Amino acid sequence: MAPLTITSTAKLASGKAIPRLGFGVWDSPSHLTTKSCLEAMKVGYRHIDTAQVYGNEKEVGGAVQQSKLSREDLYVTSKILSPGSDDAATYQKCLESVHKIDGKDGYLDLMLIHNSTSGAGGIKLMWQAMEKLHQEGKIKSIGVSNFGIGHIQGMKEYAQIWPPMVNQLELHPWLQQREIVDYCHKNNIVVEAYCPLVRNQKAKNPDLAALADKHGKSTAQVLVRYCLQKNWVPLPKSDNPGRIAQNADIYDFELDKQDMETLSGQGQEPALVMAVDNQAK
Repeated sequence: MAPLTITSTAKLASGKAIPRLGFGVWDSPSHLTTKSCLEAMKVGYRHIDTAQVYGNEKEVGGAVQQSKLSREDLYVTSKILSPGSDDAATYQKCLESVHKIDGKDGYLDLMLIHNSTSGAGGIKLMWQAMEKLHQEGKIKSIGVSNFGIGHIQGMKEYAQIWPPMVNQLELHPWLQQREIVDYCHKNNIVVEAYCPLVRNQKAKNPDLAALADKHGKSTAQVLVRYCLQKNWVPLPKSDNPGRIAQNADIYDFELDKQDMETLSGQGQEPALVMAVDNQAK
């Protein structure tokens, strides 16, 4: 495998390339979001991950407009949490994200269904709206988040595009979700990792601290590097310029086999946000 760099990409089933490192803006106050995204772009991030429910799509769009980068050099994702009242309303709800982020003539690189809580009927409405926007070129790739195996299999009944191109999951050493990750990798679904830094709750974990000391890196840098070597697309988030840069400075070291085994052997703990149910449909 070629050495990982900040420009490394993964190939989606759509044929499009997705940057292997993303920048998350969950819980980023709207007055800081544009500034933080611009800071991320300055240090090399090219992939920004937002969502309708975050309430900062417009501010992400502001960063896209204010950056000196061409639109084609940036990769922007948003998510829809729940459908509208019918097909047309759901389509419009998705289209609003495109307009907020990239204007009336713009596009989104990726849109995800945020989770499965809308049930099978709601998932169908959202997926079909996203398929239509994909066909129109308004959304380049489509996927899901927090979906278990049953949810993804259930989509086969109506989906024109299957499998989803991405499944974004809570993933870190203390929540491996191996069954769904293995399923995704076998089905050519790119796996994205949110909460890769475990919200800094494990900074004093002895094993993690020892690895940080061994490599002369921060615990956060070790966790981002771990995700990359697991073939996940990590989405670290911060509004601190120093940490934004630090979280991307992870290409000058490599975790060896023993390091990876140490982190992978931490044991499962309750999810910070959500662990998938692989039996639910």
